[in-house]
Order: sequence, then structure tokens, then C-alpha cells
Amino acid sequence: MDVLIVGAGPTGLTLGIDLARRGVDALVVERAEGLFPGSRGKGIQPRTQEVFDDLGVLQEIREAGGPYPARMIWKDGERAGELPMFEKVAADEGAPYTEPLMVAQWRTQEILHARLAGLGGRVAFGREVAGLEQDAEGVTVRFADGTTARARHVVAADGGRSAVRRALGVGMAGETVDPAPFLVADVRVRGLDRDHWHTFPRDDGSGVALCPLAGTDDFQLQARLPEGREPDLSLAGVRELVAGYTHLDAEDVTELRWASDFRPRAALADRFRAGRVFLAGDAAHVHSPAGGQGLNTSVQDAYNLGWKLGAVLRDGAPEALLDTYEEERRPNAAAMLGLTTGVHHGEVTRGRATVQLGLGYPDSPLSTETRTDPAGVRAGDRAPDGTVDGVRLFDAFRGPHWTLLGAAAPTPGVRALPAAPESYGPGVFLVRPDGYVGWAGETAAGADAYLARVSLR
Repeated sequence: MDVLIVGAGPTGLTLGIDLARRGVDALVVERAEGLFPGSRGKGIQPRTQEVFDDLGVLQEIREAGGPYPARMIWKDGERAGELPMFEKVAADEGAPYTEPLMVAQWRTQEILHARLAGLGGRVAFGREVAGLEQDAEGVTVRFADGTTARARHVVAADGGRSAVRRALGVGMAGETVDPAPFLVADVRVRGLDRDHWHTFPRDDGSGVALCPLAGTDDFQLQARLPEGREPDLSLAGVRELVAGYTHLDAEDVTELRWASDFRPRAALADRFRAGRVFLAGDAAHVHSPAGGQGLNTSVQDAYNLGWKLGAVLRDGAPEALLDTYEEERRPNAAAMLGLTTGVHHGEVTRGRATVQLGLGYPDSPLSTETRTDPAGVRAGDRAPDGTVDGVRLFDAFRGPHWTLLGAAAPTPGVRALPAAPESYGPGVFLVRPDGYVGWAGETAAGADAYLARVSLR
């Protein structure tokens, strides 16, 4: 096969979808016997909504979740005040999605899995990776049951404790963001309205929050415990926790559906590529959950890598294109680690900084700006939405192709529109399959040479 993807979380499933629509022979393998059952990564940022629009799942994602409620602060059993969770970011033609969506991670993965299956892809569950060896032609992966699989490339999307990363010997440097133990759980609760994210802080910094999970009957419980206290993940332990921090009785927690404990940390892998193996998602970077950046950054990894693997494996692009995955994504992930740590400590506000619409690749070797005095959108920037001759740009971008704005297509396989929206500024813009401007010029001269160099032959 062409690509073996290890891990059926949002990262692996997103990559599987992108490769399937490009006709790349890929298989997703997952150690567990089924999809992840918890709500953990519940925030879908606006940039990820744009990715899901392109992948054909946004409508289902929107129907499965809803907006974030305001935060209700409780003190001594009384409502003490209400605060918005996010600073408002105004929507416009170029950025139609500006509000984060709340969707339980298990539901996001169900939707992605169904989309992958609809494209002919599949997940093999119960396949635990025990080791791997690579050579000049490909990678042999060994599974715990004694079987093996052979692929031209392997992508490790198997989480923060990645078995693949450890097998490669790739280090991961990081730091503890918060020394306190944390607990997260999905529970059924009575006695709270579902119009607020209910928070119950204590003066010592510990506290409990109960957030109604949009699209479900559950609440997500989040707890910061005093240092030295061991989280109890049982129903009895969760009931005791809720009764101790809130005005609710223990029996008001009627069901425990999933629970996990963690200590927030920020860590970055030394490399995102080792030969024919790539690291993506939590296998490459681990975030504090504050600000909802981890899942979203992971989806961006998959989206960046997918078109590059497709270009090399199907379109004859040079192998050097795959080097740009690490060159683009590792600095981006490092910046996101700093952002999430800042949000965790209350130094960064959830809002324009966290919606990920301003992220780009201006310093990438794939970003070629040939205009002498560019104004507006530049090479390396996210390509905004807009309308040209009645065609919405996000509709034109949707699919695995490149798009040229402002001139006729220089080569087959490129969609062209006669102009760019006024918001782009003057010029001709070549938009990558992942929605970023790769090349910009005064005229179309040079666009074909750029394509030949980085993607299409």
C-alpha cells in the first residue's frame, strides 16, 4: 500500500479522508477495538470548519454540535456572574465562520469515520503497533499479534504516547504547564440548566466545571484538583467530587459515561519526519486543552500532509515536497504550544488569537511572492473566501486541486477563475489544495513553472 496511518483519532481520520479522495491507497490502523468514546477535544475552530467544508463533512459537524454557552460562575451555591467564553470575531465575506463549534470528540470521529468509509477507505481496529523498520523503498510495520504490513510511507497519528515515535527514537521536549492533577469526564447530571458552562472555583485555585455538551444529553466535567490529590475516575469518585465543589448532591450525577485524568503539559517532537515516517497530531505536539487548539492543530497537520503525499504518490511531484511538511507544521505547532500555555495561565484571551484564521506559511519554501509591492493577500497567507462571477471561492477550492485566481489555468488539473476578489488586492494568486496561497504574481507568468517545481509535472 501507499500509506499506513497509525491511529484513528481526528488526525488519522482526516488524513485518511484526504488521501482517499486523491486515490491514494491508504489504511488506518487503530490499537483500540473501536473509536475513542470520550468528549475530550470538543472545540472545532473556524479554520478547522473550513477544512471540514472542503472535506465534505461540515454540515454534519454543525448539525452534531452547537455554539459555546456563556460561563456561569457559582459561589457558595449562588450564581455570582456570567461571562462570555470567547471574544466575538466579526464574520465577513472572507471569513464566514468565526465562532467555535462545540462537538464532542466521539461524535466528530464518528462523522469522519463515516466519510472515510463513504470514500472507500477503512479502519482496521485491534491493530497495535509493536515496531517498524524502514529501508529505501518503504516501511515494514510489526503488530503485536505477530502480523506485519508494508507501506511506502507511515504516518504516526497515535497520540501523545506514540508507539511509532518511540520506535523511531524521536525525542519530545516539553514542560509541565500546571502541576495540579486534572480530571475530565462525560456525565449525566440533573439540577443544572443547559444554557451555561457552569464553573465552581475555589480560592485555592482548584475547581470544577460542568459544560453541557452540545448535541448530546451529557455534560463534560472538568476538574482541577489540589496538588497531591489522586483523581478517582469511578462513579463514586466523580459523585464525591461534584458534591464537594457544587451545590448538587452526589446522586444528581446519574451516570458516568467516560473519564480520564491528565496533567497539562506542552511538548514538541524534535522532528516531524524520520525518513519515510511522519509524525502528526499529538504524536508530534501535546498541548494544554485550554483554548481548544490541540485537535485543531492536529487536523491542520493532516490537511497539510495529505495533499503533499498525494502529489508525490499520484502526480509525480518531487520527493522534496514532503520535506516541507516539517518545515511548515513544526514552527506552527510550536507557536500553538505557546498560545495554549498562555490561555491556560490566563495571559491570552480566547478569540481572534485562537480561531486559527490568521495562521499561514509566509516563510515556507513553497511560498513564492513575485510582486514588487504586494498589497492585501500574500503568498503563504490563508486564501479567504469571496465571490467571483457568482462563484463562491470556497466552492471553487473544494476538492484536491489547485486553483488560479486572475488568469486562465496554466496546466490541466488546475481550476481557474478570471479574477480574485477585491479584498485580495491586485495580482494573480495560485491557491494550494489546502487553501493557502502558494504563488502570487503581477501576471500569470511563472505560475506554471512554480507548479512544475512543487507539485504537478
